[in-house]
Amino acid sequence: MQADDVLEIIAPAEWTAPMVFNSPHSGQLLPDDLLSLSRLDTRTLHLSQDCFVDELFGGCVDAGAPMLRALVSRSYVDLNREPYELDPKMFHEELPGHCNTVSPRVTCGLGTLPRIVAEGQEIYRGRIPLENAITRIEKVYRPYHRALAALLNEAHQATARVLLVDCHSMPSSAVSDIQNARERRIDVVLGDRFGAACDPAVTEVAECCLRAAGLHVVRNRPYSGGFFTEHHGRPQLGRHALQIEINRSLYMDEGRQVKSAGFSAVKAALDRLAREFAALVSDPSATRDLPMAAE
Repeated sequence: MQADDVLEIIAPAEWTAPMVFNSPHSGQLLPDDLLSLSRLDTRTLHLSQDCFVDELFGGCVDAGAPMLRALVSRSYVDLNREPYELDPKMFHEELPGHCNTVSPRVTCGLGTLPRIVAEGQEIYRGRIPLENAITRIEKVYRPYHRALAALLNEAHQATARVLLVDCHSMPSSAVSDIQNARERRIDVVLGDRFGAACDPAVTEVAECCLRAAGLHVVRNRPYSGGFFTEHHGRPQLGRHALQIEINRSLYMDEGRQVKSAGFSAVKAALDRLAREFAALVSDPSATRDLPMAAE
């Protein structure tokens, strides 16, 4: 598997805004070494996919920023994890000591190699070789993270600031308990790790823009940000990261995995958000000064 099979960088004609949009869970490729071991059909393996998220956030290119998107399915390898966040119950062999086997995500079956797909269905017929995991990490996970780091570093070196927008979707069932308590559907969850991953101005711009589009926006619950925001969000160094989760029921039929009539309205709101982010990071004086790297 080559890098071109793993990821795609969709670049603007001119990169004018120091930001990068990242869609790590919208990939659809299901490699043979997954299909040969899986007990599930392809449709079920796609249930954890962030369907159409790369399209929804694609307006970033017109706003002057690239998008990095995964081509390989999240069921094969979850890029929004530590490199060795592995479940020991999945493998024939004992795991090396450097593996994180006790994180909450591993416990839930959602490590770097997921054990389950949405709704808790087991992916594999039985235990799998550890070599399978190592191959996926080396051939898919590491090239993707190298590509993202290179994009972020390029923007940061040019301007001393960069914004990573981590693009995701969430099943409507993920927020059903919370929204029942609040008696209103939650449309968007903004994850800034409770203020640790980006300057407050970034989250404020996102919240105001999306609320103006009529969307119900909450912060950090139930998603405060994953590995990407934790790893790349260093606002004191001029590196800002914000995770955005869109409720799938807004724009697609979750059962049939097809776009709904609401798709165009959600995309229009996110196109507007990309432009507002571009204005913020390109001309911080238009809002407030974003921290830059220390001289």
